[in-house]
Amino acid sequence: MSADRLNGLPGKLPPGETIVWQGAPDWRQLLRSLFHARAVAVYFAILAVAGLLAGSPTGAAITLGAGLLGLGVMAVLAKAYATSTVYTLTDRRIVLKIGIALPMSFNLPLRQIDSADLRMLGNGCGDIALKLKGRERIGWALLWPHVRPRHLRQPQPMLRSVPGAEDLAIKLYHCCAEVIDVAHVEPAAKPAPRPARPAPEPVEAMA
Repeated sequence: MSADRLNGLPGKLPPGETIVWQGAPDWRQLLRSLFHARAVAVYFAILAVAGLLAGSPTGAAITLGAGLLGLGVMAVLAKAYATSTVYTLTDRRIVLKIGIALPMSFNLPLRQIDSADLRMLGNGCGDIALKLKGRERIGWALLWPHVRPRHLRQPQPMLRSVPGAEDLAIKLYHCCAEVIDVAHVEPAAKPAPRPARPAPEPVEAMA
């Protein structure tokens, strides 16, 4: 297996393409933002306290144990999602390598990105949702959990809980700006074709 595949790319980089940034979700932040671990912990704590106040210490202990077990399962899943994910930003595309049991890679050309929304989560981590151009879409279920919530009809791929999200958003902005500039400048930069011979008659200037 090549180093590029180990780094999260489906194959070797084409000539002229360079990696700008590469990273993965922070599993602790993923546990809080994706699985809402804090809300779950508070919920089970309230149930346990209610059981104690109702005079049922056994029920409170069972409730507390169930809550801890649930939090443990969510922590394992969050770590599994984080360790199996690699986000890659190059000067031409974004690559999402995702999937625990069935790894998949999605290539998102920068020219197809219409906008990017940054949501800071704390500790320098954040989510970056990508709105794509055109009618072609990646299935919401295929992208989950690397997809913006509540956007089922027009799924938006999302880089979840990435450390240094603000710096990454700036890098993404500059990469997209360079791609757009190249797309618009290249045709205009070509020299206009010159006639091989002078025109036989002068061309009248338009008033």
